[in-house]
Amino acid sequence: MKAEQLPLDLEHRPARGREDFLVAPANEHAVALIDRWPDWSDAVLALAGAPGTGKTHLAEVWRTRSGARRIEAAKLTKKDVPELAKAGAVIVEDGESLQGEGLPALFHLINLVRETKGFLLLTGKEPPARWPVSLPDLSSRLKAVPCAEIGAPDDALLSALMIKLFDDRQLAVPAPVIAYLVPRMERSFAALSVLVEALDRASLAGKRPLTVPLAAEILKKREESAL
Repeated sequence: MKAEQLPLDLEHRPARGREDFLVAPANEHAVALIDRWPDWSDAVLALAGAPGTGKTHLAEVWRTRSGARRIEAAKLTKKDVPELAKAGAVIVEDGESLQGEGLPALFHLINLVRETKGFLLLTGKEPPARWPVSLPDLSSRLKAVPCAEIGAPDDALLSALMIKLFDDRQLAVPAPVIAYLVPRMERSFAALSVLVEALDRASLAGKRPLTVPLAAEILKKREESAL
């Protein structure tokens, strides 16, 4: 039997700079929004899109430029609001996870950011107007927030992003492998990330190069596991 190398679970560090972000029709509105800061049309803006579309990447680009404080919506409380607003720029991520005390906390944060002429960037799978918010005052605020939605990727963007994800792992992927995978894979950013990780691990474990046969094998395994 061919010996397999046990792949170690070592975290790789994705490139998060603005120059690393791939611009395409699906995301150009969101990129323009971030690039336009501080000349925003409103103190509060939002990015929306499915997991893996690049919201966190773009939020990190903005955080680096603006010095923003970042907090997950699920962890937001009233006592956080003054300190967050004091930073002058704030990111609240995964807005759909807002709950309990976080609802009035976000309402007060929006008001305080506006009063102090700061900036607030919200992210979520859906635009803020569609978040399941039970607080009427907050709901009305969120419905007025301008939002850039990141759409589904086309073939060109999937191909370019696949190259970037492999490059983040310091791996060169042959063009035939990309040409084979893109029309056959699930068409989402999240699926692409999982697929790249699976190919990386399979290549390392079997000491095999990234080839079309290996790509076909991994796709088949993923299809079988989904049944």
